[in-house]
Parts: sequence; structure tokens; C-alpha cells
Amino acid sequence: MQEKQNNTSLIWFRNNLRTLDNIALNNAAEKHRKVIAVYFFDPKFFKEDAFGFQKTAKFRAKFLIETITDLKRNLATLNITLLTYFDAPENKISFLCDEFSVDAIYTQREWTREELDTNELIKKTLSDDVKFIDDYDQFLYHPETVSKNFSNIPDVFTQFRKKLEKYVEIQEEVYTSKLASSNIIENNTVIPSLSTLGFEDFEMHPKSAFPFLGGESEALKRLNYYLFESKKVGFYKETRNGLVGRDYSTKFSPWLANGSLSAKTIYWKMKAYEKEFGANDSTYWVIFELIWRDYFKYISLKHDAKIFKIGGILHKKYHWNTDKKIVQQWINGETKDDFVNANMIEFKETGWMSNRGRQNVASYFAKELLLDWRIGAAYFESMLLDYDVHSNYGNWMYVAGVGNDPRDRKFNTQFQAERYDAAYKFRKLWLVKTLF
Repeated sequence: MQEKQNNTSLIWFRNNLRTLDNIALNNAAEKHRKVIAVYFFDPKFFKEDAFGFQKTAKFRAKFLIETITDLKRNLATLNITLLTYFDAPENKISFLCDEFSVDAIYTQREWTREELDTNELIKKTLSDDVKFIDDYDQFLYHPETVSKNFSNIPDVFTQFRKKLEKYVEIQEEVYTSKLASSNIIENNTVIPSLSTLGFEDFEMHPKSAFPFLGGESEALKRLNYYLFESKKVGFYKETRNGLVGRDYSTKFSPWLANGSLSAKTIYWKMKAYEKEFGANDSTYWVIFELIWRDYFKYISLKHDAKIFKIGGILHKKYHWNTDKKIVQQWINGETKDDFVNANMIEFKETGWMSNRGRQNVASYFAKELLLDWRIGAAYFESMLLDYDVHSNYGNWMYVAGVGNDPRDRKFNTQFQAERYDAAYKFRKLWLVKTLF
């Protein structure tokens, strides 16, 4: 084992809010005698965007607070202190570096515009002898094993998937050892409450299909339940288009989105499940979905800011409407389509919507109402418990006909309702007003 440097490292947590399989945490702990961690509730992520939506609305804000509370506990078991601030990182990091004589900052590498802007603002405040070390840590297939040139990433998913499955190995998880108790520092910082972030406290809706708490502990509990306790993963392919209840799909995505659970952890747990109980189409399909998630990240790496442009990665010119009244009817579940309405009401009440629902409401928004798809994507960004910038914009482009769908499909929402909600169970759940 290498000799540790006799100095202090700072782990700046972003969307990698876990202690298991965390490269930044691992590198900081292995290479330095002292390790401090920090998380910023950045005020700009709670402000309104260009379309008038709050970038992070109450559902994800609450989930984030739960996640950071859990992260703080889990880091404490490793004898690492987590400082938390309701402030922009560029306002604080250089002061922390001075106060604790930090000589290296470890974080997860990001590449979308807002995150890169934050990096630049931070680097301007740092002295030259502070190293800024960021690693890709949100993939199933690590970029260094996939391509030296992201412009070579295929624009068709099937090509991408087949090559990866044939030629690329998935790396092992990394485990971080406990540090000496002398690593703990005094901590006067507090995790902000919902009201500090500008929200009223609320209880989760009793009908929510995602009634779970944020944080790595809950994520690992769910993973264990879905694979080993209930073995529902063995039927995932048959149930994944469901609409009602907590177990029709894995529900891993909110934890994956903020990095409380790594894609590799899911993969290696799946392999352990297959070894014990056998592989089938369903176990493969969970991994298949993780490859889709990777794919949207690689498309974002390849096409950069084009994923946020109205013409998408295809530079397609359509006529898009921006009628605020029609947008609001879609948001409120007041369109002419009962299946769309039921999904939108569920979403408004819970911050969750099934994959089947998302594809239908997005297709209806872009292809039926002909509304600027970026408005729909921004609303999803605000509301989704499992908001992930690459998947969200990748999927919206795909459905709007400006992304990776070679066939430019439009969903027949009523046919979909007949197929997936023939008994009206889902629509009744969200459309029928109850007395109590």
C-alpha cells in the first residue's frame, strides 16, 4: 500500500452521495492522512429557470435532505466529518481549503454546462497548490474503458449496447476503510430544513408508488428487498410497464440519480442473484436499463449542449408552440386525454411517474399538443424525484423526434391506456375524487 501524504484532502460531494463504491471518497482516504467532506445545498438549484419552474421543487428537495442526513451518518461510521452549507460552493471552498490546509479536492466529474461553470468559479478562487481531482463515477461502463474519443459513440443505442456487452468489462466496486477517530473534526454546520430551502413541510401522498426515503441506507435496503427478499427481480420484465404500487419496477432510479446507489453496485448484486437463483430475461432487463442510462450519459458527452437545444442532436426544425394555458392544462391533468391526466396528477402529487406514463405524457406534450419539448423537460427537471440531467433531456429529445429515435414515433395514448390500464385501476386511483 502506498504511503499516505501527511496532509488534508477535501471530498466535495455532488451527485455521488454514497460511501460504498465512491471513487472520490476512496482516493481521498487512501492518499491522505486527514479527510474532510462537504456538501453544498446550492441556492441556484432552488431558483426559477427560464421557463418559470423552480429547478428543484419540494419532492426532490426533501429526498435530498434525507439523503444528506444519511450520508452524514454513514461517513461518521468511517470517522469522516461532513460539513453542510446552504451556499454556493464557489463562495466557500477556498475558505475551507485555507482553514484546514487542504491541498487536494476530490469530486465526481461532471460535464454539463452549469456544473462546469461552477468548477471554473471554484478554480478561480483556489491557490495554485490545491489540486482539483475529478473522476467519472456515475457510469456502469467507465468512460476510460469505452472510448478515447466520445465523437465515436454510435447514435443508435443497439450498436452501442452490443459493442459494450461484447468487448467491455465492468469494473469492480471500491470499498473505503474506516479512518482513525482522530480524523473527526468539530462540526458546527447544520443540514438545512425544507423551510430553509423555501418549502413548507409535507407528508408523502398515501397513494405514492415511491414511498421511500432518500439515502444510501434506504437504497441498499430496497436493492436487497427487490432482489433477495421478494425476488421480484425475477419477474421484472413482465411487471415493468405497471402503473400502480411500489413493486411493479425496481424503483432504484431516484437513488441512482443522486448517486446514493452506484450502477456497479446494482450490477454486481444482480450477478450474485443470478448465481444463486439463475439468470432470465428479467434479470438481464435490469442491466439493459442501466446500459440505456449510460447511453444517455455518453450521448451527452458526445453532443454537449445540443441536448438542451430546441433542435436537439438532430438539428431538426419543427414548429413548436409555447401556449402557457395549454402547458398549464397538461401540468394540472386537464387535457382531453384521461390517461395523460391520471399520470400528470400522480406526478404533481408525488414527484413520481412510471416509465410507461412518462413516455405517454411526453409524447402527448410534443407530438399532440406540439409544445416546445424543452418546457416539458424543464417541468420534469423541477418535479422528478429521479431527475438525472442526461436521462431526462435524452428521453425528451427521443420522444420529441430530435434525439436518438430513428423512427420518430408518436404514442397512441388511448391505445396505451387500453393495453396497460384496461381495468381503469390506475385512472380511477388518480382521477376519482374521494370524499376523505
